[in-house]
Parts: sequence; C-alpha cells; structure tokens
Amino acid sequence: MDSNNFYVVIEDICERDKRYKPDSYEFVMEGVRFSQLCLKKTGHVSGRELSEGLRELAVKKFGPMAKSVLQYWGITRTEDIGNIVFNMIDKKILQKTETDTLDDFRDVYSFEEAFKNVLSDITLAE
Repeated sequence: MDSNNFYVVIEDICERDKRYKPDSYEFVMEGVRFSQLCLKKTGHVSGRELSEGLRELAVKKFGPMAKSVLQYWGITRTEDIGNIVFNMIDKKILQKTETDTLDDFRDVYSFEEAFKNVLSDITLAE
C-alpha cells in the first residue's frame, strides 16, 4: 500500500473509530517495523512483541514525554495498541495469523509502570 492510500484508509478508520488520532496508526506501523528490526524478524510480530517494541520506540523518540504523547493519541494501555492493530487488519493494512487475537494485547504492561522511570532510564543510559 502506498503512503497516500495509507492515509486515506486511516482517515476512514478515524471517522469510524474516534478513539485514536491518525498519528497513533502511523506510530503503530513504525512500531511494527521497529519491532521487526529489534527482533531480527521479517514477518509477523506478536501482540506482546509489538507492545514492548512500541514502548521502546516511544521512549527513544519522545523520552520523558512518551506517555503523554501516547495519551494524546488515545493510547493509554496495551489494549489500545491491539484495537489499532485490529482496525488496520480489518482494512487489510496489516495481517494476522489464525491464532492472533485482541487478547494478545491485554495487560502486556501497565502504562503507569512502563513509563514512570523513563527520565531516570534515559539519564542512566547516557
């Protein structure tokens, strides 16, 4: 799918499901690629792998603002990541395996816990 069609489809999704901003879909797509690179995979990543990859990518891109940026986009728990993924599956942007379900994204981590030490993690890494 070319990028122009991607944005047209995302606009359609956002008209139907107003919980998430268009940027959240772009970020999840970026997170799929990021997770694949980190895991050295070329294909499917699980709900858990994607959720963990998106946390790492958010911290890398937004630092201490990661949780706030995700919240602004409507992502406040890992289940939101799953909802976004399955919205894109419904529109044939992403594919799933026979065993993939929305439950794969349920309670992967608490956003409160996952992002609470971001500032100290960044400071320690430098």
